[in-house]
Amino acid sequence: MSRKAPNQKLVKPNEPSDHQRNPIPNRKSDTETMDPSLNSVAAASGGGNGAINPQTNDASATAAAAEPKSDDPKQNLNQVINSIHKTLGLIHQLSLTVSSFNVASQLPLLQRLNSLVLELDNMTKMAEKCNIQVPMQVVNLIDDGKNPDEFTKDVLNECIAKNQITKGKADAFKGLRRHLLEELEQAFPDEVESYREIRATSAAELKRLAQAQSMLPNGDVKVKSEL
Repeated sequence: MSRKAPNQKLVKPNEPSDHQRNPIPNRKSDTETMDPSLNSVAAASGGGNGAINPQTNDASATAAAAEPKSDDPKQNLNQVINSIHKTLGLIHQLSLTVSSFNVASQLPLLQRLNSLVLELDNMTKMAEKCNIQVPMQVVNLIDDGKNPDEFTKDVLNECIAKNQITKGKADAFKGLRRHLLEELEQAFPDEVESYREIRATSAAELKRLAQAQSMLPNGDVKVKSEL
């Protein structure tokens, strides 16, 4: 026969153990005990596996969007003119440096060359935004050492000449119309009289409509009488 050891507690097969009787309560993780707002931030910035998604830096895009873009042709032209003046100044300084060149002026020469290249590049970029058409005649006058205002004078004289030609054609048609009415009046006096009455009625109606609608700024409508 087997003997029982002293102070040994027998455990029944169906009797629960002390751990099963008083289970230890589950502890929340450190993340669950944190502020819920932090959890929401972590969920927004992290993936489902806890990996942090890289955030894009929009500072450069915001700065580029906030940078003002000038669409005024006059302002763009002024910027190009200022750049041309600055370029001429750099060329003058460069010529002075080259005329009195020595070993000590080598570094200033390189600096002024770099400044000239940068300014020329800047002037080219600004000129692309300046959409102003310059007639080649003006450029030719400047190359010949003449006053560019002569181009304006030539254009005005040409317009005056074309205006005189157009006015002569209009006067010729008016004279032809007057001559035809005189010939028709001798051959068909009644028909010409009816025609003139219809023209006068139409002219009066047009005058009334023009005054009602205020088609002209000064409200003055000139109706020519038919002869």
